[in-house]
Amino acid sequence: QVQLVESGGGLVQAGGSLRLSCAASGSIARVNTMRWYRQAPGNQREFVARITSSGTTYYADSAKARFAISRDNAKNTVYLQMNSLKPEDTAVYYCNADVVRLLGGEAGYWGQGTQVTISS
Repeated sequence: QVQLVESGGGLVQAGGSLRLSCAASGSIARVNTMRWYRQAPGNQREFVARITSSGTTYYADSAKARFAISRDNAKNTVYLQMNSLKPEDTAVYYCNADVVRLLGGEAGYWGQGTQVTISS
């Protein structure tokens, strides 16, 4: 079994910052690409950022100038530093990871999500 657990969400005022974390645990041989998605009420889940195991990053246009994704491979943890937050960043943020399992095979896993609310 593999679990992804997000943390760090909360309520902040516009212009503030938050740092989200997502830790993968369980029967893991290796964690490959890790990603952040978000879903606002009434909207589809949308991609925010991704980072490969070697540290290559890619961002959605909405995140490029304000968000930074990073990871700690020793801890199987990915982070999302979010700065200059706007009310339109309000959403549930989900972690996603491609995990190679100890028993073999690679599969994608999702966390349960963490709520981020930005007040104007």
